[in-house]
Amino acid sequence: MIPTWPQLQAFSAALDFPLDDFQVEACRAVEEGRGVLVAAPTGAGKTVVGEFAVHLALATGRKAFYTTPIKALSNQKYADLVRVHGADRVGLLTGDSSVNGEAPIVVMTTEVLRNMMYAGSSTLRGLGWVVMDEVHYLADRFRGAVWEEVIIHLPADVSVVSLSATVSNAEEFGAWLGEVRGDTEVIVSEHRPVPLWQHMMVGQTLFDLFVEEVDGPAGPNNGRPDAGRQAAERRGPSVEVSVNPDLVHAIRGSEGRGAWDSHWSSSNGRGGRHRGRPAGRGRDDGRGRGKGGGHGGTGHDGRSGGPGGGDGGRAFARGSRPGGGASRVEVIERLEREGLLPAITFIFSRAGCDAAVGQLLSGGMRLIDEREGERNRRVVEERIQGLADEDLSVLGYWDFVDGIARGFAAHHAGMLPTFREIVEELFTAGRIKAVFATETLALGINMPARTVVLEKLVKFNGENHVDISPAEYTQLTGRAGRRGIDIEGHAVVLWNRGLDPAAVAGLASTRTYPLRSSFRPTYNMAVNLVRQFGRGTARDILETSFAQFQADRAVVGFVRTVRRNEEALAGYEESMRCHLGDFREYAALRDEIRTIEKEGARSRSASMRAAAAISLETLKIGDIVRIPAGRHSGLAVVVMPNRGGKGEAASPSVVTEDHQLRRLTLHDVPGPIEPLGSMRVPKQFNGRNPKARRDLAATLRATLPFDPPPRRQAVVDDGGDARIDELRRRMRAHPCHQCPHREEHARWAERWWRLRRETDGLQRKIDGRTNSVAKTFDRICDLLVDLGYLADAGETVTPDGDRLRRLYTEKDLLAAESLRAGLWTALDAPSLAAVVSTLVHEPRREEGLAPRWPNDDVRDAYDRMIDLWSRLEDAEGALALPRTGMPDGGLAWAVHRWASGQRLEDVLRGTDLAAGDFVRRCKQVIDLLGQLQDAGDVHLGATARAATTAVMRGVVAADRID
Repeated sequence: MIPTWPQLQAFSAALDFPLDDFQVEACRAVEEGRGVLVAAPTGAGKTVVGEFAVHLALATGRKAFYTTPIKALSNQKYADLVRVHGADRVGLLTGDSSVNGEAPIVVMTTEVLRNMMYAGSSTLRGLGWVVMDEVHYLADRFRGAVWEEVIIHLPADVSVVSLSATVSNAEEFGAWLGEVRGDTEVIVSEHRPVPLWQHMMVGQTLFDLFVEEVDGPAGPNNGRPDAGRQAAERRGPSVEVSVNPDLVHAIRGSEGRGAWDSHWSSSNGRGGRHRGRPAGRGRDDGRGRGKGGGHGGTGHDGRSGGPGGGDGGRAFARGSRPGGGASRVEVIERLEREGLLPAITFIFSRAGCDAAVGQLLSGGMRLIDEREGERNRRVVEERIQGLADEDLSVLGYWDFVDGIARGFAAHHAGMLPTFREIVEELFTAGRIKAVFATETLALGINMPARTVVLEKLVKFNGENHVDISPAEYTQLTGRAGRRGIDIEGHAVVLWNRGLDPAAVAGLASTRTYPLRSSFRPTYNMAVNLVRQFGRGTARDILETSFAQFQADRAVVGFVRTVRRNEEALAGYEESMRCHLGDFREYAALRDEIRTIEKEGARSRSASMRAAAAISLETLKIGDIVRIPAGRHSGLAVVVMPNRGGKGEAASPSVVTEDHQLRRLTLHDVPGPIEPLGSMRVPKQFNGRNPKARRDLAATLRATLPFDPPPRRQAVVDDGGDARIDELRRRMRAHPCHQCPHREEHARWAERWWRLRRETDGLQRKIDGRTNSVAKTFDRICDLLVDLGYLADAGETVTPDGDRLRRLYTEKDLLAAESLRAGLWTALDAPSLAAVVSTLVHEPRREEGLAPRWPNDDVRDAYDRMIDLWSRLEDAEGALALPRTGMPDGGLAWAVHRWASGQRLEDVLRGTDLAAGDFVRRCKQVIDLLGQLQDAGDVHLGATARAATTAVMRGVVAADRID
């Protein structure tokens, strides 16, 4: 214990704000040499603790690494630390930027630190602290494992400062950190320094989502900030938080009376004894409520009644759209009148974000004065000087700069990274008042606003449209309320027909967001660990992962349940005892009969499924089919057949009559499907082209306009009747069949069998979870031994394995196999870049299209890679290992043209590929090309360097840190 914490005193004296209690507690622990886990809401000031670790490093002559999950956040943190400590003492290392890497303070992505550790980099010498910002990112299923690798393998004398969003199992995570890192202080704060008001907007009227009712003379405290969350923390039965009845009344008036009455009279308990008012905030300009900001029936415009006044049932109508929803222009106008800008509107669609900017431009909206707008325009023009004029239209530059000059912009991953950085910089500086963003903005980028607006509470997760989770809602709305600027933040959900306010209230008040490990060993990880520690020690190390820690904790509960179940089984067995014979034997006959009957039903279903799978395999280009049910039911034409693969059913690509491109799977066709006819599909048909899809759909409707009769489905005989007859004969002949208490005994027997199956299932889970990570590692090592990457029963790394350990890509083993087979040695630079793109490209949606190949060399290399992938997938399946994803050639043509020097407009023409996506994939291609430069083949290394130079130009090079 340090009695005075001198470094904390020096650090805090340089700040222009007092530290909160949780910040002081965490910083004291850091100065005392302990690790810390700080879990607190967005905007609470967690990063101050990380910045104190940086201060300690500089004060004591040691190094500190500040790690983040994404490059954009690394760039932002680098700029912050340079402003405080100077460019000479701060460095930046990301996938494509290397600035002052030997500085005492280095900001980096977590992958860079992982790679540095495996390589034994000299940069690690003198390291004292590692800050892991947004450490809850280890739950990410794609990159989360890297975080656990770093935490496990960092030298013991390095202190780890972990900063996390609020999670419900922070103590569990902290306990694991304590096991693998030593003494770790867990500090949890659920206090938001800036209170958050929860609202819904119906039409153009804002309503408080919650009202709080208090029994006794204190009366109601309507719509208190964060009421749903904070009231749950207060003690005593006298506080009740419910949905604002005026909000319910407004929605009921918009949707029509009837169904709402019974629902809300029951769900709101005391009805409307204390009725909340529409939310009246007024223009606080960071100083609190001003005119029109009170309650008690005062309207939003400061007048009693009228638009926005106390009668929430009438006020919403002015300017609203059918169904009660205001337009985007109207929403922003309303927020501006209320003094609730700057605002971030989350739209779960890139196209929707761009459309919102276009709508505000068309509506003539201006949120900043012209002088400020010209300043913004000059910033944009300075930052895009490295871009070719011919590329600007392709990048959507003109709408972008016009919006910026009027005070609003979009922000999403499809934009050029430079554009996103400009938006982040200007919005943070208060020079943009409205941003329309996808949820990627919520991943750590520091862009707080006074208000966060959610247009919908449903998003597309890559496969289906799903409701957002309470954790996602909290993360998104957590941007509202700028510390030191706003005295309160505001979360606004726009009402749409069918949206239940109770569901919104549930999202806003739920506080359970458990952190779950996504860790699993990989091929690259395995060879690196074996090289450093040997197979046995590496296995022991992986047993210390958070994934295994959580699995072991779950096993404790399972074991307790199994013991309890075994006691209950003994009691059931006693209750079913029969004086005529062995009732367990008799019950087993009855149970087997039921099982065979169920299996027969399943067999018939499986036969139908098998027939459906075969029918999908036989479909050809041009076949017209009818999708029997679901959202895409109706006619469709096959545009690309697909025969499936090992363990996967066929999934041909079709264009539906509503001109959508999608994969046809067994979920769409429960039984066999037969072509209804056929039609011609153009040879060069491009499903990414919306016009091509519309034209094909029109031809489809004209070709087969009638509705054919449903196909008769065959009934499959299960073959189990003879066995059932035999079992029934034996059952009737059993002595217990004559027992007068047979059915009573049978009820206990059914309970016994049900609990026996449940208990056996739990035991299998216990067996599967115990040492589960190490077992997966063993299977990986066995495969690597079979393929020649490890030798001596997996204890040593071969030269091929040494190459594999330098390949950090999701398809690492496929890349290593391709290198060993020499598939890429004869390729020129553009062709190598194109082939490498097949290892990193993942389409945003299932495009189901045959790739366009720039030349025969690329196509031949890809075909040979597919052969390697198929054999590798078979080997993985035999060992029950996660399957390596199939390489995707969808980007090969575009990357080849770009590496050949073509204009961006020509590269992207005829595709649905956004400029931002193209740039991001090119950066990933460059990263993998950089790894190939050290792959051991001198000629290939030279080609990889040339390919890197060819790809790193124009828009791809535009967002590099100078």
